[in-house]
Amino acid sequence: MSPTLVLAAAPPALPHIGSDSRLLFAVLLSIGAIVLLITRLKLHPFLALTIGSGLLAAVAGAPFDKLLSSFSTGFGATVAGVGLLIGLGAMLGKLLADSGGANIIADTVLSRSGPRALPWAMALIAAVLGLPLFFEVGVVLLIPIVLLVARRGNVPLMRIGIPALAGLSVLHGLVPPHPGPLVAVDALKADLGVTLALGLLIAVPTLIIAGPLFSRVAERWVGPLAIPATTTPVETEKPERTPSFGAVLATILLPVVLMLGKALADVVIDDPKAMPQRVFDFIGSPLIALLAATLLGMLTLGRAAGFSKDRIADTVGRSLGPIAGIVFIVGAGGGFKQTLIDVGVGSAVSEWAGKWHISALLLGWLIAVLIRLATGSATVATITAAGIVAPLAADMSSTHAALLVLAIGAGSLFFSHVNDAGFWLVKEYFGMSVGQTVKSWSMMETVISVVAIALIMPLSLVI
Repeated sequence: MSPTLVLAAAPPALPHIGSDSRLLFAVLLSIGAIVLLITRLKLHPFLALTIGSGLLAAVAGAPFDKLLSSFSTGFGATVAGVGLLIGLGAMLGKLLADSGGANIIADTVLSRSGPRALPWAMALIAAVLGLPLFFEVGVVLLIPIVLLVARRGNVPLMRIGIPALAGLSVLHGLVPPHPGPLVAVDALKADLGVTLALGLLIAVPTLIIAGPLFSRVAERWVGPLAIPATTTPVETEKPERTPSFGAVLATILLPVVLMLGKALADVVIDDPKAMPQRVFDFIGSPLIALLAATLLGMLTLGRAAGFSKDRIADTVGRSLGPIAGIVFIVGAGGGFKQTLIDVGVGSAVSEWAGKWHISALLLGWLIAVLIRLATGSATVATITAAGIVAPLAADMSSTHAALLVLAIGAGSLFFSHVNDAGFWLVKEYFGMSVGQTVKSWSMMETVISVVAIALIMPLSLVI
């Protein structure tokens, strides 16, 4: 689900031999092999994804010298984008945990929300933070809080984890200023304000259904989960003192404010050469915003808790060890996704879908669904689907063009699986098996997609 993958330079498309049916067979075979290697043979996901990429290219007829370039580019782009964000988020999360800041957040949430209200509270928090945040940034900021609240409130992990993930995902797919919706708005010449308003209108009921309500279903499907030892906020030594709630909140919200400022500057100033715009573009980029929050956290969390400089350095250093495996798995997922794109799967799906004669809204949703299933990237699905249906939006009203943007965004979230970096991110952070991740995360994404289009279609008849 990482937007950084689309912005990275890609190698020339891999030449493929054979028909579209051969490509489809290659995709199904490679995905099936990855699942089999992980679930039956217990192979590490990094190795399974690497082998799956090679199998995909071989069956599709791509030369192996091109495969190496394609997989390396996808891996590198993912690690350069998502990996850096995960690393900085882990540093901030460790400071938040060891300083007692996570306890303060958890205590505040628990004191103001009973067990019944906790899923709703987590969904609200995730939605607010998810408005300007990329999905991966929101995950690494929220996971320590989710795990601590689950432990201290004695609440099943799925019951509050799913609402938090749903809040981030719904905003990522449906509401600007996330990259996917913004690109679709531009491609379809839709009105940004109308799209934002209708996006929030669709997002609220979608989040309620896919978050707090579906979490109870996911809880039964997945069963009890132990809080993962590698991602649990560990309290090593009790800090001399604890930071204030205001300082903790300000540190967590700093990247939110910086990125929201960039989004507002893009709308208000809208001049790439203007100095204020260039400043906001820099400080509002996810990497700089999260880096600033991490540096601030060393003062507002580490120093405020009485940590010495050596202990702050040790805390930051120890945060990186547990996430090394996650970064490699997510990177391999990016390599597999890039291989899918370069062997021509996305283009083939676009050609098939372009021949259908159905409602423009439903067509946009279906094209995005197919590309999402084939490539794993929500942003790639959004951009490709928007490009295909753009001519259909020429004669649409501003409201219907905005609804087409939302339909495409909803389709781009459909059934995240093994070729999506977000799938592995969620799996590793929550300590779930592949099957449990499919029953919870993948199904939650599908619920979001289906509920959103089910709301969009009748709304298009009355506005």
